Amino acid sequence: MARVGAAVPVEFPGVERGPLRHIAVRVVLAVALIAFVALITYLGRDGYVDPDDDSLSLLDAFYYSTVTITTTGYGDIRPVSDSARLVTTVLVTPARVLFLIILVGTTLEILAERSRAAYRRMRWRRMLNQHVIICGFGSTGRSAAKTLLGKGVEATAIVVVDPLPEARAHATGQGFAALAGDAAETDVLREAGIHEARSVVVAVARDDSAVLVTLTARELNPDVTIVAAVREEENVHLLHRSGATSVITSSSAAGRLLGHATDGPRVTEVLEDLLSVGEGLDIAERPVEDGEIGPLTTFQANGLVVGVIRDGELMRFDDPRAAHLQRSDRVVYLHSHRTA
Repeated sequence: MARVGAAVPVEFPGVERGPLRHIAVRVVLAVALIAFVALITYLGRDGYVDPDDDSLSLLDAFYYSTVTITTTGYGDIRPVSDSARLVTTVLVTPARVLFLIILVGTTLEILAERSRAAYRRMRWRRMLNQHVIICGFGSTGRSAAKTLLGKGVEATAIVVVDPLPEARAHATGQGFAALAGDAAETDVLREAGIHEARSVVVAVARDDSAVLVTLTARELNPDVTIVAAVREEENVHLLHRSGATSVITSSSAAGRLLGHATDGPRVTEVLEDLLSVGEGLDIAERPVEDGEIGPLTTFQANGLVVGVIRDGELMRFDDPRAAHLQRSDRVVYLHSHRTA
C-alpha cells in the first residue's frame, strides 16, 4: 500500500554540508576563541585583579574568558594594568564580537540553508519535463544511465529513485538528482515527476518489486514508456501485464551471450559493440524520412535497417509487410560511428 502525503527527500548533485556539520564547525571556532582569550589572559595575569584571590589561576583565566566573551561580564575579574587593558581592547573585544557573529550566524545559516534547499527543490520540480526516471541505481540502473548519457540525454534530465544512501550518493556524484524512497510508492514517483516523464527505467533488485513499481508507474501515467529488467524469464509476462512497454531478462540475455561465445566469440564481440553506445556500431530508432517512403531498401542512406515499427508493432526487415515504408513508420537501424 503506497503512503500518501509523506515528504520525499530529494538529493541534488554536488557536495553539501549538512546543518549538523555547520554547527560543529562553529562550536569548534567558539571554543577556540574562548581558549585564545583564556591563554592571553593567563599569560598576562599580573595585569588582572581578582578581589577574592591574590593570584589568577588558569581556571580563573578560563572563567574570565567565558564571562567576557559571552558579554556576561560579572566584573569580579578585570584588567587593571595598561598592558592588560590594551590586550582587552585589541584582542579580547574583537574576539567577543567574532563570538557573537558565530553565534548569530549559526542560526541565520541554518535558516538560509533551509530556504535555499526549499527554493532549489521548487525550481528543480518546476523544470522537470520529458525526463527519465531510473528506479534502482545498482549495476543495471547505472548501466542504463551511462547508455542514456551516451545517447545525448542531459544529466539534468535523469532522476534516480533508490532507498540506499550509497546508491544515491553515486547518482548525485554523476550529476543526477536522487530521491530517497521506494519507487513503488505513489508519493515517491509523483515527486520524481512521473506525470511529466517520458520514460521510466525499472532496474530494482527483485522481480516482485519490479512488478509493483511498474504497476504504480503505469497507474500514475498511462502514456509513459516503461522499460523493466527482470532476472527470471518466467516473470516477463507479469511485467507486460503490469504495463511495461519493454522487458529485458538479464539472466537469459547473459546466457545467450555465453552460448554464442562458445561457438562464435566474434558474434559476441559484435553484440557487445552494439551495446556500447557512442563508439563502433550502434543500433537506434528514428522516423522514416520523406525520401525513404516507398520500397524498403535494407541499406538506407543512414544505416542498415533491421526492423520497421508500424502502429506500435515491430516487424523484422524480412517481413513482407515491411517491404514498403509508410510515412508514419519508424525504422530500427544499425549505423557506424567510424568516419570515412
